[in-house]
Amino acid sequence: MKTKNNLPESIELKRQTLKEAKRFLANAKETISKSPFSDTGKTYIDDKYTREGCGMAYLAAFRAIDGYLLGIGISKDELPQSIEHYERVLKTIPHNGKLKENVKIVYQNLHLFGYYRGGTNVDMIKAGMKAVKDIISMFDT
Repeated sequence: MKTKNNLPESIELKRQTLKEAKRFLANAKETISKSPFSDTGKTYIDDKYTREGCGMAYLAAFRAIDGYLLGIGISKDELPQSIEHYERVLKTIPHNGKLKENVKIVYQNLHLFGYYRGGTNVDMIKAGMKAVKDIISMFDT
């Protein structure tokens, strides 16, 4: 990945992309909140809302990472296009242990289990949402 030298433009792209990530996360929370809880409170009843919300939250996490990459001068055309590509890029980010752990939680809990498999476990989804929030916070400086 090459970097551009136009730092003010890169910083503005980062700001806009992080703002978008926060909006995605807020929309995800709102969507998931439309599903009532089971009698035990351990699962959501309507997986339509949890699937949609998990998908939005997953996108929010990766928009935050994109924001970081744009902020250091990576062009939009060079942003990762697959989870494997993101994993390679994460290895280049300093102090990335917590980041990699959060990305793994987001990918497993929200993308695979929540979105694709229709998982409705409240704790699983909440852990994924917290990981998204943590990822956004890491780059929102």
